[in-house]
Amino acid sequence: MAWIALLMMSLAIGLAFIRLAYGPTLSDRVIAMDLIGTLAIGIIAVYAMVWNLPVLLDAAIVLALIGFLGTIAFAYYLERRAGP
Repeated sequence: MAWIALLMMSLAIGLAFIRLAYGPTLSDRVIAMDLIGTLAIGIIAVYAMVWNLPVLLDAAIVLALIGFLGTIAFAYYLERRAGP
C-alpha cells in the first residue's frame, strides 16, 4: 500500500509542476509550490515508514516549517502589494 501511495504522490507532484508552469496567476503558482512541498513531506514520511528511517521525519518537519514560512511571506507580499 505504501508503494501505491508513493506512486500517487509522485503523479500528483507531476500535475502540480504542470500547474506551476502554466498557472495563469501568481497565486496559482504559489499554491502549486505549496502543494509540491506538502506532497514532498508526504513522500518523505512514507519513505521513512517503509525503510524504517525515523531520522527522515526530521527533514520532513524542517521542510514543513520552510513551506509554512514561505506561504506567510507570500501572503505578506500580496498584502503589501495591494496597498491602501
